[in-house]
Amino acid sequence: MAGWAPLPAALLLALLCTRPCPCGPAPASSPPVTARLAAKWPATPLLLEASEFIAEDGNEKFWQFLETVRELTVYKQGDSEYSYYNLILKKAGQFLSNLQINLLKFALSIRAYSPSVQMFQQIAADEPPPEGCSAFVVIHEKYTCKTNEIKKLLKKATKRPRPYLFKGDHKFPTLKEDGPVVILYAEMGTKDFVKFHNILSERAQKEEIVYVLRHYVQKPKSRKMYLSGYGVELAIKSTEYKAVDDTQVKGANETKEEEDEEEEEESDVQGFLFGKLKQMHPDLKNNLIEFKKHLIETTNNMEPLKVWEMQDLSFQAATRIMSTPIYDALKVMKDIAQNFPIRARSLTRIPVDKKMQKEIEENQKVLQN
Repeated sequence: MAGWAPLPAALLLALLCTRPCPCGPAPASSPPVTARLAAKWPATPLLLEASEFIAEDGNEKFWQFLETVRELTVYKQGDSEYSYYNLILKKAGQFLSNLQINLLKFALSIRAYSPSVQMFQQIAADEPPPEGCSAFVVIHEKYTCKTNEIKKLLKKATKRPRPYLFKGDHKFPTLKEDGPVVILYAEMGTKDFVKFHNILSERAQKEEIVYVLRHYVQKPKSRKMYLSGYGVELAIKSTEYKAVDDTQVKGANETKEEEDEEEEEESDVQGFLFGKLKQMHPDLKNNLIEFKKHLIETTNNMEPLKVWEMQDLSFQAATRIMSTPIYDALKVMKDIAQNFPIRARSLTRIPVDKKMQKEIEENQKVLQN
């Protein structure tokens, strides 16, 4: 186990939930069926999504990244989308490790941070934004998209109600938190953003204001936001009637049921291996079946856990997986990941491997640094 680091949760779940398509190749004569899942909001800029990714690594890194991409959208007009994408990665690479860059690529490919950007867009729409403004500020319920009006609106700002700030808001790093709050709605990387940012950041450094940035795109793209990483099922009914030998179908179904039953017998239920118990005590088969049903019903009862029961739950899950024979470890990990709510209570009874816990904590410290 030495030297290994835990996989990122998103990547781990992506690996666990991936299954090959059971339908097989379509006949050559049949046209292909394609399905795409689109969100209700339009496509969001990749630069803003990248900034949200970096923000999770720290507020200071977010603002440092912002300084390097102040007018990055200028390059977007002349370069191709792929070149612009690589430019974003290059800028982000100044603040991220190679592993984090790979995670950023993965996050951008599945548009994982698009909902965060759209959240700010929705907040801006609720203000609502002044007409014809690509960037504007809100100073205690007063709006303006002119930089020369900021000083005027700040004079009596403290006498007006203080705005509510959300957990995901991006606050300019400053020690003073009791000054008037100036919220800038703008698209990072544009010229209009830079005009406001220069003034507000200067005032924030002098601790005259609390500067908050929220993403706002005046004219969102008309292109739809297609989502990746989601399962889509198409139920297609054939209107053709074919003669089928029922005996063969029945035999195949019985074989499949027997295989499923054998697979279930191999897995334990609260520590009992019912497959072996049935082999050892064939005369008690019916009683064992009833007992197994009882255990499954009680196991699936999702009762609330106490706080102290959840503190080592992740380590207990890891201990459960590592204590499983190597050929069943992936199956157990998938079962825990997909059925965690009903498996949580049984996991609380597993003693934690202290050696493994110590190694995981050390790996986490290394990743954080």
